[in-house]
Amino acid sequence: MTTLSHSLARLLAALCMMAGCLAGAAAHEVRPAYLDVREETPGVFGVLLKTPMQGDARLALSAAFSGNVEKLTPVVSRPTGDAMLQTWQIRAVEPLEGQTISIEGLQSTMTDALVRVEFLDGYVWLEKLTPGMSGATIPASQSKWTVAKTYIVSGIEHILFGFDHLLFVASLMLIVRDWRMLVKTVTAFTVAHSITLTFATLGWATLPSAPVEVMIAFSIVLVGAEIVRMERGETSLTITWPWVVAFVFGLLHGFGFAGALVDLGLPRGDIPLALFSFNVGVELGQLMFIAVILAIVAAARRIFTIPRQAVVASAYGIGTMAAFWGVERFAAMLQAAG
Repeated sequence: MTTLSHSLARLLAALCMMAGCLAGAAAHEVRPAYLDVREETPGVFGVLLKTPMQGDARLALSAAFSGNVEKLTPVVSRPTGDAMLQTWQIRAVEPLEGQTISIEGLQSTMTDALVRVEFLDGYVWLEKLTPGMSGATIPASQSKWTVAKTYIVSGIEHILFGFDHLLFVASLMLIVRDWRMLVKTVTAFTVAHSITLTFATLGWATLPSAPVEVMIAFSIVLVGAEIVRMERGETSLTITWPWVVAFVFGLLHGFGFAGALVDLGLPRGDIPLALFSFNVGVELGQLMFIAVILAIVAAARRIFTIPRQAVVASAYGIGTMAAFWGVERFAAMLQAAG
């Protein structure tokens, strides 16, 4: 076992502890609100507001427009377990372009809100609102740079808040023995999830999101078990050719990324740009995570020596956390099916 792998062990143990502390946050507090406004007939829009819930409590958020907008139908609320969905119809007496759309109550929260407005001509406007900026003006048009920036940022945020994806990458880093194999393994993972992300987003190949999330969790369990086998002196496909396993599981993780992109939506006129930008964002976020881990490793190697037992402890920590996620997601899937 190289110094790099031993150093990664302690850091991964810390990562497992962090993931345990933040697992609840990833499922609740960090989930953004979502406002979708779609023009169904000229001047008439369907509105969907999705707000996070924890138990029976939901964030007290509401959508507001600065111009003259009439509510055509009452608000229909439907809880989904982890969020409240509210739907209604409005008529824009004044064009929505040029109006300021805001999320009232966002200032009092610690979450963000993604706003998506789609018009009949295919123009899609996207904006992320925050507690410090709870409103934004809908422009008459949106530049390609704005589209690219929006989707790149969304891709980065998705991977950095996707603790299961990060834990999978970290576990692969623990198995890899040198930087050449690390580059090969990360590249294989990138290529694989780029393929299924593209296919799923464009509707060429789909898998139900709930089973995908369960399988993603258990893919981490399997890699954790391989770490233990490696420390026992055993060998396997994962240990010998980690890039092959990274590619196979990367195909699965790509479907998970696609679920987030489908929720975000794609602008009709800029689908290739939006898809490419989101994928670039995911890769940038992944590289940022790897760079931070390697930088900490380089600094840690100058301070202390990592005990060999930390590798096995990290593997069990990774497997335990991933197994917890898998069981939790499987139970939620059965509950939704029932």
